[in-house]
Amino acid sequence: MEAKTSDPEPKFSHGALVPRGFALRKASPNVNHPSVTPELDDLFSFLRFSSISTDSRHAGDVRACAEWLTAKLTSMGLATELHETPKHPVVIARNVHVEGRRNVLIYGHYDVQPVDPLELWTSDPFKPEIRDGRIWARGSADNKGQMLAHVLGVEKTLRENQGLPVNLIFLFEGEEEIGSPNLASFLVHHRDELRCDVIAISDTGMVAPGVPTLGYGLRGLACCEAILRGPKGDLHSGLFGGAVANPATAIARLVASMHELNGRVAIDGFYDDVRPLENWERKMWSRVPGVEDADLLKVTGSPGLFGEPGYTATERVWARPTAEVNGIGGGYQGEGSKTVIPAEAFVKLSFRLVPDQNPRQIMNRVTDFLQRHCPPGVEIEVRPGHDGKPYITDPNSKYGLAAQTALRTAFDAEPVLIREGGSIPIVQTFREILGADTLLLGLALPDAQIHAPNENFPVENFEAGIRLNQALLGELAR
Repeated sequence: MEAKTSDPEPKFSHGALVPRGFALRKASPNVNHPSVTPELDDLFSFLRFSSISTDSRHAGDVRACAEWLTAKLTSMGLATELHETPKHPVVIARNVHVEGRRNVLIYGHYDVQPVDPLELWTSDPFKPEIRDGRIWARGSADNKGQMLAHVLGVEKTLRENQGLPVNLIFLFEGEEEIGSPNLASFLVHHRDELRCDVIAISDTGMVAPGVPTLGYGLRGLACCEAILRGPKGDLHSGLFGGAVANPATAIARLVASMHELNGRVAIDGFYDDVRPLENWERKMWSRVPGVEDADLLKVTGSPGLFGEPGYTATERVWARPTAEVNGIGGGYQGEGSKTVIPAEAFVKLSFRLVPDQNPRQIMNRVTDFLQRHCPPGVEIEVRPGHDGKPYITDPNSKYGLAAQTALRTAFDAEPVLIREGGSIPIVQTFREILGADTLLLGLALPDAQIHAPNENFPVENFEAGIRLNQALLGELAR
């Protein structure tokens, strides 16, 4: 964005990077400021840290956030440790463990996504506000609001009962949004002290307001970037157009080759290892509220749905693999025309995977496909990114049933069982290293704007999360 000397330069707190000439959109006139409870005050303090893990300019903010969390857990009487990693700290806290009690690990992450595009935010992403019964801030839903609900649930139980019914371990990291690159090695080195019977995570969503939701599956992930290079520098499109290949044109052709016209992924062998949907799942999901085609259209604002034929939109999101373009570019991006043939172009890709696909194998197939389908006249470089395995478990195991009872208690409604379209790569790693399955107890709503401007989290869901933690630990203790 060009600087405009006539415009003031707003100042956001905690190092949020603000472009010159930016002005916040005016907030809705329907702004309510209820009495802020001590629990909300804690959450607001937590949300004010711009703990953006992917941006090295915010490394100090990430650390400050970890130190705040350490102090909070210590003040509750938990034995708390801040562990260094090659990048951002891991925070561990535990109560006094009693022989014979169930060992429960609760995981969360205190890092957040970047806030771009900042100009689309209605209010400062790191100055939380309550409007229309929702908390508006980066990280409110993903994952600070959800994980702090568990912390405050434990605090309330300790205050009321002078103890917990289980042996509890909190494990909070600051690198989830960049693929948890250091957590697996941390788990290996601390395997014995992190041994547990079951793991609980609230970093997913509810299908609709007031509908408690237990997730029993997550899609895996494989990411990469492809760069196409042509001439040694940008060329005049009149003098050289028609004589050399244009990398921007080539990247468009390459991306288009990845899908059939009906939306099915065209990469060789992409579907070879996909576990078919069970009939009971398709029947169960057809009755889940809040996920009809009309609901998805309303949440997304898209003019129509599109995807692999033979499946409903919900089935495609929860149980089918995808290939998506996350970013594409090359050449002149400014106002007006600049008649050049760009020297290079790029595309950023991500692939959501399902049981029993292997991220490394998929990335090998993707790389081979891109290299074989690269148009003539340009060179290609494929750079693999972070990845994670898909996850699935039995929702009606003894721990799954305990979680369903806790959800029923917290929300006073019957829970639904779903698989999640998103990815939490560390969940399968937990199973492989710690030998424990994970309960996915989502609290965010479909319109939470996770990873987007105007992220939000209902106050009532935050409060329900506190009740959920208390009910869950009680049920697991039984």
